[in-house]
Amino acid sequence: MKVRTRFAPSPTGFMHLGNLRTAIFEYLLARKYDGDFILRIEDTDKSRQVDGAIEFIYKTLELCGFKIDEGPMNEKEYGPYIQSERKEIYKKYALDLVEKGKAYYCFCTEEELEEMRNKANMRKRPFLYDGRCSKLSKEKIQENLDKGIPYVIRQKMPKTGVTIVEDEIYGKIKIDNSILDDQILLKSDGYPTYNFANVIDDHLMAITHVIRGKEYLDQTAKYNLLYDAFAWEKPKYIHVAMVLGEDGTKLSKRNGDASFMDLYDAGYLPEAIVNYLVLLGWSPEVNQEIFTMPELIANFNEKRISKSSSQYDLKKLQWFNHHYISKMEKDTYLNWVKKYLEYDVSDKTEKWVNHLLLIYQNTLNYGQEINDLVANFFKEIEVDQEAQEFMESDAIIKDVIKAFKEEVLKIEDWCPENISKAINNVKENVGVKGKLLYMPIRIQASGLMHGPELADTLYLIGKEKILARF
Repeated sequence: MKVRTRFAPSPTGFMHLGNLRTAIFEYLLARKYDGDFILRIEDTDKSRQVDGAIEFIYKTLELCGFKIDEGPMNEKEYGPYIQSERKEIYKKYALDLVEKGKAYYCFCTEEELEEMRNKANMRKRPFLYDGRCSKLSKEKIQENLDKGIPYVIRQKMPKTGVTIVEDEIYGKIKIDNSILDDQILLKSDGYPTYNFANVIDDHLMAITHVIRGKEYLDQTAKYNLLYDAFAWEKPKYIHVAMVLGEDGTKLSKRNGDASFMDLYDAGYLPEAIVNYLVLLGWSPEVNQEIFTMPELIANFNEKRISKSSSQYDLKKLQWFNHHYISKMEKDTYLNWVKKYLEYDVSDKTEKWVNHLLLIYQNTLNYGQEINDLVANFFKEIEVDQEAQEFMESDAIIKDVIKAFKEEVLKIEDWCPENISKAINNVKENVGVKGKLLYMPIRIQASGLMHGPELADTLYLIGKEKILARF
């Protein structure tokens, strides 16, 4: 049997990192077994839909290096791949269950349901629909249908015993049937519910493996009961523990956590994001952290997905991103990082700009950070108290400043190599080295005690400014 996995996001206009991690696992699993990776759009909740979201999802997956074998923009035999275009399919199967006695029409009004909820609250019990409409006679059902009374279709759940969920990570899970509600399959507007549409689509699209959040493990019992009702073979389930935010709560855009595109726009590389996320909840057998996509596919083992929740750590992501930035080819890096530079460099030469950006390639953690790193080259210097105190700490510092100014005046070709020679001349002429040589020159030139290589810093500040500041 060919392995087929599916990623089924809602078209809400962004992809949070927990969703993306699920997509990564699904993609790696499909590729490991030379299978298919399917994109399906779950748009039955029209209130959350955003125009252009499907294109946005394709772009996100493409940026991450995922090839979609089937989906809304490359349909094949199992389409359509957008749930709102499959309404008649869901209705057919819902009515099939009614015919088999596995589901029933429910005509309860919102007022009746609210009364049931209130009674459950008073008894301090979770609300479960009491199944009253399952007892309606055929005549009464037909009468209500003839009158056009709105209805939903509910699944008839067993009230005793247990339902077994077999999971590749958690093993056998027993779910007590008494806690299962007679879930709605088809809503009054004709749209299916999330659970029902997933089961129908997964079966009809020949999905072999379903990867979903551990928090939905109990809901999988409802999936299995639907598969049993249709006498269909169940897929293999892989439930993954959730990704927690840095504050320990569930990672969520609503809580202000970054989405993939937030990170991408800030200058995090897709390959770094993928590499980082795959290690949140999965451990390779090899002692390795940096993986190419082919290496991830070769090393991926679904059995090594963790049962424990993982915590998102921005600093760790920055470590990954820094690694990928530092390994970029020079021209690729320059073309990429220039998009994030916010300062006006219209009066600067391309050589100067390139030099400025290149000295930070091995320092930069993400694209937008370049503006903080280079800020001192675009403003007047400010000397803080610590730097001021250092400049007054030794009498020889004045000799260093004087000697370096004299050396600067001799430089005709202003370049880092000649500036380094000038610094060495000061070292020989004044008889000073180390901190007492480099620190006074740096502070006098830039106001800072630390920064990039001193010769690069002085070159970028420029000869005229150096002479003025000295």
